[in-house]
Amino acid sequence: MTQPRLSRRQVMKGAAGAAVSLGLAQLIAACGLPGTRDTGWTAGTDWNAWWRDQQQNGQFNFASWPLYIDTEGGKHPSIQKFSKQTGIDVTYSPVIQDNASFFSQISPVLQNGQSIGYDLIVMSNGWQLTQLMQNKWLTPLDHSRMPNFQKYAGSVATNLAYDKHLTYCAVWQAGVTAIAYDEKQVDGPVDSIEILFDPKYKGKIGMLSDPDELGTAGLLALGINPQTSTYADWQKSADLLTKQRDDGLVRQYYDNSYIKALEDGDLAVTQAYSGDVFQAQNSGYPHLKFVIPKQGAVIWRDNMVIPYHAENPVDAIEWINFAYKPEVAALIADWVNYICPVPAAKPIIANELEDPTVANSPLVFPSEAELSRLKEYPVTETIETHEKWVGLFDPIIQS
Repeated sequence: MTQPRLSRRQVMKGAAGAAVSLGLAQLIAACGLPGTRDTGWTAGTDWNAWWRDQQQNGQFNFASWPLYIDTEGGKHPSIQKFSKQTGIDVTYSPVIQDNASFFSQISPVLQNGQSIGYDLIVMSNGWQLTQLMQNKWLTPLDHSRMPNFQKYAGSVATNLAYDKHLTYCAVWQAGVTAIAYDEKQVDGPVDSIEILFDPKYKGKIGMLSDPDELGTAGLLALGINPQTSTYADWQKSADLLTKQRDDGLVRQYYDNSYIKALEDGDLAVTQAYSGDVFQAQNSGYPHLKFVIPKQGAVIWRDNMVIPYHAENPVDAIEWINFAYKPEVAALIADWVNYICPVPAAKPIIANELEDPTVANSPLVFPSEAELSRLKEYPVTETIETHEKWVGLFDPIIQS
């Protein structure tokens, strides 16, 4: 419970980090992805007929991230309940450390028209997920097999800018990237992202080493909506963040190690992920605060998707439906402490699981008013636009 999820949306290990020496377009080619969609499914496929032809096989393989499902004594109670109720065996593998490196592993296999060995994977919204959708390397979901999703999914799971018709994605968990601060070092309450650029905290400001997170912070500070931003806006953001760096305001560009620096008092204020701060607050650091500034913050979502060529899609979609039962979503959310996609899980956590701290946290169950303040990331749908984005912000991180 006290360990944060690893490498939340961290691309530095993958495409962004490698882009320093290789260049993103070259990296994609090196991963075996020449840009064709020919090995995906063909347009005009009758998916209703396809799903009718599929059989339940009594097993499926599930690839996810470390520390991202309820765990007790090395086992996962939600999966145990699922297997007991359905007779389906689940092989759960926490093998995804970041989106880019996992994408680089599976893309050559999908390019060759083969099964990647997993029937269900958890991918963050971002460039890699967009490529999986555009290349038709994901199986469209049969929502008739997901009645619990229809009944219980909250707006976090149904209002997806990157998958507007919910064709491929069922949200696993979500989170917010905003601001954390140490109230022992910061004067008064924080309500603006401008604190990340305040000379008063020179050398005690943390920024994230993820180009998506860094560039988006600059856009928000300029009052620009990231989702509708242009390349000219990106350049303005890069200029602002370069000045922040050159003025010596930033102590370091952090991966998930920022949370320890904040706990140790090395940072007064930092970009932060909501789940990390919630866990820190409940692990002996109540003076650490998380705030969504008046300029807004960005919401990210991790999505359950079924790869094309999956060998056990019926079993996998049965799990998706099961995970949207409120009592199951409660088990998972009570352990991982990120935003739960099932609002009806809240009273179960409060009363049956007797954990009001989690149930009453706006970092796990934000109100609709709080959700309305959140923004979406810029959409970089092509290799070229993604390379332009990374080319602006990665040099700031690496300097």
